[in-house]
Amino acid sequence: MPASPVTELTPCRILLVEDDHRLSALIQDYLQQQGFVAAIEARGDTAVARIRSESPDLVVLDLMLPGLDGLAVCKAVRPDYSGPILMLTASDDDINQVVGLELGADDYVTKPIQPRVLLARMRALLRRFGAGDLPTPERGPLCFGTLRISAASREVWLGDQELELTTNEFDLLWLLASHAGQVLTREVILEKLRGIDYDGLDRSVDIRVSRLRKKLRDDTSRPFRIKTVRGQGYLLVQDAWG
Repeated sequence: MPASPVTELTPCRILLVEDDHRLSALIQDYLQQQGFVAAIEARGDTAVARIRSESPDLVVLDLMLPGLDGLAVCKAVRPDYSGPILMLTASDDDINQVVGLELGADDYVTKPIQPRVLLARMRALLRRFGAGDLPTPERGPLCFGTLRISAASREVWLGDQELELTTNEFDLLWLLASHAGQVLTREVILEKLRGIDYDGLDRSVDIRVSRLRKKLRDDTSRPFRIKTVRGQGYLLVQDAWG
């Protein structure tokens, strides 16, 4: 079920899934001061049904939860929920962050939470889901030889095989395909997909590209479908699809 349309006249509905009652109350109060409608869910296992039934405009999802952890919640709701998911993690462990993104989360914020940072990330995600470079059902499919990418169904076909891509992999592929033949820098990719600036250290783009290459049957040692342009960024080759 798609998230509700966001307009200036309708406050964005946020579901905060967090079991720390003091923290969740503070975040809820702050978000409501900023004009959001914020609800709280303290358990992961009950959050799944709420996300599916309420379809909030954005979900703020803690990693460590009773009943079902944040990664499992994210994986469970992604087939039905198309809105943005921002994960909260108490760890700087890149593995947890990357796994969360691969399972369909759209961004993450590390605790201790700085309210202004959280707010900026949330607003960036809400803007991003209306950005022109991201897939919208109104846009027709993109086709390159045997590769077909459908925005309406969010399906990717390579020849007669449908590829199973995560939300983030699909968005990355759509962005590269929308600019096929052009080099996109890491700065541009991060800004378009996550609404944040590249700090020179973030490797999430490289990891997503690597996983996407494997699914697209690219040669990971000498890629010819999604090329790395040294010192610049990535390029989707238009005539490499048979």
